[in-house]
Amino acid sequence: MLKEFLRMKYLLVFLIFILLVLTGVYLLYRAHFSPGARTRSVIEFIRNPKSHSDLILPALSQCNDSPFMLPTSGMIGFIWDDSFRPGHRHQGIDIFSESEIGETPVYAAFDGYLTRHPDWVSTVIIRIPSDPLNPDRQVWTYYTHMADPKGESFINEAFPPGTVEKFVRAGTLLGYQGNYSGTPGNPTGVHLHFSIVKDDGNGQFMNELDIHNTLDPSPYFGLPLNAKENPDQIPLCDQP
Repeated sequence: MLKEFLRMKYLLVFLIFILLVLTGVYLLYRAHFSPGARTRSVIEFIRNPKSHSDLILPALSQCNDSPFMLPTSGMIGFIWDDSFRPGHRHQGIDIFSESEIGETPVYAAFDGYLTRHPDWVSTVIIRIPSDPLNPDRQVWTYYTHMADPKGESFINEAFPPGTVEKFVRAGTLLGYQGNYSGTPGNPTGVHLHFSIVKDDGNGQFMNELDIHNTLDPSPYFGLPLNAKENPDQIPLCDQP
């Protein structure tokens, strides 16, 4: 009888321990990965762009004497170092359009030399020989999602696949926002993904998919674009 009582007691303690662990995991997940205010705003904007028209920034605008122009019009929904799932860190900013695919222009944010690899249907990258914030280093600006769900490109015909080192001025039309995800038939919301990529030291850009190879775009745009410093607000020019 005593053995049975002890067995039930240990089983109860074990079950309580498992329950506490699962509760802790759930709370940790909610704290770090559940939709925050910014994510909810993005979802609402995609469903009804008019609901957040006050959060749209115009293309080619410059905030707080920043060196870069905003490359497209829209709401900056996701920013640098946002996290959408465990282990993920967003490498740039996502600017969501209120229009349909192929309608919202995308422009060069700064002077540089444009390259479009032969297999790039929605992407261009621009080499900036002298970083305006650190003139001794070279950086690259990366623009993507400029295609429809099937991979039909919205990139300006002036930059066909295989374009290498074509000089463009800030404000040059690069293409139009699309919703190409890289997987045909699996579209994203209509937006431009923009990031600032480091140079590898040998005149080539590093892998943009790794956040460690990108730079915080905040000082380049004069906006709060770092998720560690701005955990939930949609960036606007009048923010500190």
